[in-house]
Amino acid sequence: MSKKLSVSIVTLGCAKNSVDSEFLLGSLNPNSFKLEHIVNVAPADVLLINTCGFIFDAKQESINTILEAVKLKNEGLITTLIVFGCLTERYRSELEKEIPEVDYIFGVNQQKEIRKVILKGINFYGEYGDGSTPFTISYRILTTPKHYAYLKISEGCNRKCSFCAIPSIRGGYVSRTIESLVEETKQLAKQGVKELILIAQDLTFYGYDIYSKPSLALLITKLSEIYGIEWIRLHYAYPRFFNSELIKVIANNPKVCKYIDIPIQHISDKMLKIMQRESNKKNIINLLAQLRNNVPNIAIRTTLLVGHPGETQNDFNELMQFVADFKFARLGVFPYSHEEGTPSFIKYKNTISQKIKINRVSEIMQLQQDISFNNNSKLIGTEQIVIIDNKENENYIGRTKFDSPEIDNEVIIKDNNLKIGSFYNIKITDATEFDLQGKIIM
Repeated sequence: MSKKLSVSIVTLGCAKNSVDSEFLLGSLNPNSFKLEHIVNVAPADVLLINTCGFIFDAKQESINTILEAVKLKNEGLITTLIVFGCLTERYRSELEKEIPEVDYIFGVNQQKEIRKVILKGINFYGEYGDGSTPFTISYRILTTPKHYAYLKISEGCNRKCSFCAIPSIRGGYVSRTIESLVEETKQLAKQGVKELILIAQDLTFYGYDIYSKPSLALLITKLSEIYGIEWIRLHYAYPRFFNSELIKVIANNPKVCKYIDIPIQHISDKMLKIMQRESNKKNIINLLAQLRNNVPNIAIRTTLLVGHPGETQNDFNELMQFVADFKFARLGVFPYSHEEGTPSFIKYKNTISQKIKINRVSEIMQLQQDISFNNNSKLIGTEQIVIIDNKENENYIGRTKFDSPEIDNEVIIKDNNLKIGSFYNIKITDATEFDLQGKIIM
């Protein structure tokens, strides 16, 4: 019996990239290959690197990872090196010139071509489709623990945010059909997935292109009917395309976590206009108020961008005051990155220093740390349902329905006999800024 070829993949960037990697490995026959997701580059017959090219730091991480792999290849520890994804879509010719040791460079949505390179005549199962339709199989080899998975409901983006390169990298918005997403979710449920995390570049725009109407609420309803799925979580919900039907589903469907990720980016009307966000302060405040009024105790997460050209100290102060007043349950903030090909790169000079950007990030995160501590302290003594994600030393690590994996609060539970992927009733006994402690209720 011949030795299986080892095919390993390193995935950088967002959860949407992780889904692409899961589909790619899932399209290969495990009887012919040893298939593995890895965090860091390592020896392999075929090493794939799924890159991120969104902002400067992500690009540097991708380049450094490629160079680490080249070092192993030069030492004879990697036979074939394949690089693909957002970075290569943006900078293919530069990478071909500067890093010739890479055997194959592909862009986005080229999984079929990548698979052909890997296969070289070896039998396989599944059909991934061509570069324009990368959604025709349902089997995935998950990067996540088997009890939760990300469901990418669309590709690309139609928004014209001035700071963002994604539309030029990923193309326009293409919704997947409800039928294909239901079939994929059924497959995930068979694999043991209990928590489904819906993602897209723009979640709330789902369905406009193929059904000529907003269809996210209908999709959620269909997915909630699938046996085995217990929690459904929503990420990357663009503010503009919310509607009352979607809010009703979040409020009334028991499988939908009372949690929503809405990246508002800023609150200053001037900055929202400069950023081409298709919204304004009044509409954002009204939407957030509707969610809190109709979905009691909802955990609202947001993402902010500071240091964009044109942001004055007054604009930043307005944003700080809004964060202080609204008290988001979860919050992330990024410094502006001056990205080639974006409207902001063309229209504006990168006039705000990196030091000021980082200071503004720190100020907001310090404020949010205080807010988070106050929010978490109020949970002490309450009973919560948690799902167990993993075990670290003597502690089990879980999450409430108000927390998404890897980015939100964790619940630390000292116990000897819990099952990863199972739900438990716990009592919160202590809290810090970004973590909770609890004990099982017998």
